[in-house]
Amino acid sequence: MLMDPIIHRLLRYHYLRIFSLLKLGMLGVPMPILSAIAHERRLAERAPGRVKMHVFVVWVALLFVVPVAVSPAQQTPPPQPTPTPPAAEQTNTAQEETILKPRRPSVSRPAEFQGSGVLQLEYGYDGSFRSKDLQAAQTGSLTLSFAVSQRLQLEFDLDTVTSQTDRAGTQVTGIGDAHVGFQVTMFRDTKRHPSLAFAYLVKLPWASEVEGLGSGRVDHKIIGLTSEKVGATDLDFNLALLVNGRERKGGFSTGGQFALGLTYGLPRGFGIQGELSGQSLDTDQPQGIFALGALTYQANPRVIFDVGMRFGLNPNAPRIGVFAGVTFGVASFYKKRK
Repeated sequence: MLMDPIIHRLLRYHYLRIFSLLKLGMLGVPMPILSAIAHERRLAERAPGRVKMHVFVVWVALLFVVPVAVSPAQQTPPPQPTPTPPAAEQTNTAQEETILKPRRPSVSRPAEFQGSGVLQLEYGYDGSFRSKDLQAAQTGSLTLSFAVSQRLQLEFDLDTVTSQTDRAGTQVTGIGDAHVGFQVTMFRDTKRHPSLAFAYLVKLPWASEVEGLGSGRVDHKIIGLTSEKVGATDLDFNLALLVNGRERKGGFSTGGQFALGLTYGLPRGFGIQGELSGQSLDTDQPQGIFALGALTYQANPRVIFDVGMRFGLNPNAPRIGVFAGVTFGVASFYKKRK
């Protein structure tokens, strides 16, 4: 018939156009379907009379197979990995939450303190032996400090138990004095200057005056502090004004105190401390000049142990002292803002 060649050319034109679109990937059809359609094209070129049937097969593939093959990829996007903070950021966060700055076991104290919002607890034994007046003086001291901010720290100290043994061998035991105070850091340690701070402590006379464990008077202590880190070594220098209430008298006695300490970090969490200190009035330590050596060990970010000895360098000072204690990071009350 006359229409057959015309119909054949029209169908063959549309068939080749569809195949070209598929071949260019505009419909996103997988390769197996493209191969099947290519096979149908070759058959159509060899047998024109079958074009209608082959076109029908191609359209069925387009209408049913292609949507099924393509739609899952369009409807189900690939899973996105959950972003994780950089390792450096995680490390910095952990360090901020667990920074500890023990006051123990030395007289000198750093100009900077523990991380902001951290409640720090220190407890330890301290014994001084063979002084001018006493055979032994031993205490168990507790210190609680809280960093209100990076510049302000509040502090409470208590001699939970104190014991004195005189030259005759008489021993007296009871609760000791307490101290409350604060420290303000004005400048932090930078490449341009060391850190600078001042602190104030007042003694609460809780120890028994009758039994000779305390003076029964209020004492004041004003301290200027500076610290600097040089490599793996921390240097601390303190100067203090002592204002002690006179025992059994009115008024106050004034004196001074100095302390120069260094801390050097060793591998595996160990560290060593050395200090030279002295005071002209009785304070936390008896009147005298002392040299101190200590070994510290940080078991984990929240726990630091210390142990060491102290030696008196003048005739009135206790000849020898021993101490041991621990510092805990109790809790961090401030959450880091994201």
